[in-house]
Amino acid sequence: MKWPLFQAPTSISHHFRALLRACARQSSLSPGKKIHALVLTTGLAASPSSFLCNTLLHMYASCGELTCARKLFDGIPDSCKDTVDWTVLMGSLARYHVPFEVLRMFVEMGNAGVRPDDVTLVCLFNACARLINVDVGMQGHGWLVKMGFESSTKACNALMDVYVKSGLMKEARRVFRGMKEQTVVSWTVVLDGAIRWEGVLSGRMVFDRMPETNEVSSTVMLVGYVESGYTGDAFGLLHETVFGWCMRLNNVTLCSLLSASAQSGDVMMGKWVHVYALKTMGKHIDVMVGTTLLDMYAKCGRINTALKVFEYLPSRNAVTWNAIISGLAMHGLGKVAVAMFPQMLKEAKPDDLTFTSLLNACSHSGLLDEGRRFFHDLQVIYGIRPKVEHYACMVDLLGRAGEIEEAEMVIKTMLVPPNEVVLGSLLGSCHVHGKLQLGERILKQLVQLNPQNTEYHALISNMYALEGKLEKAHSIRQVLSMGGMRKVPGMSSIHVDGEFHQFSAGDKSHPRTREIYIVLDEMIRRLRLAGYIPNTSLQLLTGSNDVFNEEEKEQALFSHSEKLAVCFGLISTRAGTPLYIMKNLRICPDCHAAIKIISDIYEREIVIRDRSRFHHFKHGSCSCSDYW
Repeated sequence: MKWPLFQAPTSISHHFRALLRACARQSSLSPGKKIHALVLTTGLAASPSSFLCNTLLHMYASCGELTCARKLFDGIPDSCKDTVDWTVLMGSLARYHVPFEVLRMFVEMGNAGVRPDDVTLVCLFNACARLINVDVGMQGHGWLVKMGFESSTKACNALMDVYVKSGLMKEARRVFRGMKEQTVVSWTVVLDGAIRWEGVLSGRMVFDRMPETNEVSSTVMLVGYVESGYTGDAFGLLHETVFGWCMRLNNVTLCSLLSASAQSGDVMMGKWVHVYALKTMGKHIDVMVGTTLLDMYAKCGRINTALKVFEYLPSRNAVTWNAIISGLAMHGLGKVAVAMFPQMLKEAKPDDLTFTSLLNACSHSGLLDEGRRFFHDLQVIYGIRPKVEHYACMVDLLGRAGEIEEAEMVIKTMLVPPNEVVLGSLLGSCHVHGKLQLGERILKQLVQLNPQNTEYHALISNMYALEGKLEKAHSIRQVLSMGGMRKVPGMSSIHVDGEFHQFSAGDKSHPRTREIYIVLDEMIRRLRLAGYIPNTSLQLLTGSNDVFNEEEKEQALFSHSEKLAVCFGLISTRAGTPLYIMKNLRICPDCHAAIKIISDIYEREIVIRDRSRFHHFKHGSCSCSDYW
């Protein structure tokens, strides 16, 4: 039986609303949908002004069903929408990463004459923080002051987060000092900003001043230590946290520490987390922790250990498979990655990230036919619309293989506009294969996309130098210098006994500089005896005469950051110990050739992670087979 709205029993309507609120609190979508169907069949929501429509809106928004929530919202007359309705939908959009819609809805809300409350401002600030949109955040700050919400701790915390994400620590601290109540969350926001923008030592000062700490604030401090290379301090804080405060580290903290270890290349902390996870979880390691663990080992150069972790995980999902395929790709084990794909299909459904990893694996291993097949199957068999990342991988694969015309055709047929990565990959291939004219055309497009990026100009300059057009090469360098643009300096880092050591080209700031350069001189002497000839073709330096120029170029090559890091590793570790080095840029051809010989002379395995992949140097050869 259907009841007209004006005859509907109040008790039944109230009962349905209570049930829907319970579904919203527990994010129970399936029961909520059944109740919605029952509401429709009874006619209780026949009028868009019914309070049940508002309750249904809240239920769908809480469960993340944004399409249904938006449809219900649009169906409610503006006169029947209150602040809560607007805020609930905005909150759901912010929670499920649709920040642009939040900003748009906030404007709509103002145009509709609905007054926001402090929760609305929290939603707005969360969206601004995600977008790093400080301009809108400042306008929201004005609203907060104008409407008297300065006493809202949650709104002020969210506002501080906007300023912190934007690097405006002065403004963030001003909001913090003006707060009537400074909670542990408030302190943690400031702590995060201090570490990010002022350094880990400044962060520790904030941490020590906190009236109380919790697992979140401790994790922020720990991750800051690990990412900055302060491993000893991180272990000290861990000991205090786990044994002094008897705090059990949850999965989020463990994954955060593992991610920080992967970023810094600090495998010591990663191993500690591995042992802790085994002791607290046994063989039933959580899939999220296990996936982050194998990713950490892969990014720290221990791909064999990553494979063992993968093999013994009790459960694996698509993210796990993507992580191991990506790790294999970084280490140049493309054939292994491709061979694992059929096994993945038995356990998980591949997604767009899977094919990005597979195409990367093909690119780094020169698997041209396999890459073409995956790129074809991506849309035809798996129904995945190619993204710009897939095009970038394909262009890189074709370009490395010398199929420049086919790479150009891929760019011309892209379903999305090419970005810097796509065009930059083709420019890199032009550099490798000597396609100067095409490189000049691509450079013009890249300058339009990002005029401040000096790497592209440096590549073209090197191409001119290789072609013997030294005047053009020098003129490009002079234009860069006159424009105030500087090339990103190459930096290499190495962890030894839990300490982080970083070097730049020609660096003489290290406490053991004298020893390092003594070893460097001896190393160059032994390299020359082994047949090493410095590759000075890309060193554009000026001097008083040609002979002096060549010597200066050689000296510049000898003191590259990778070589200094290797020298430090040789004097700081036992004979035969593998060296693991992280480089922020692509390893240069001269260092690549030299380190191959060094690995043989000193009988060391040397693993270098550059910007795009790993190089395992051993017995005079590299795992990349000179294909990088």
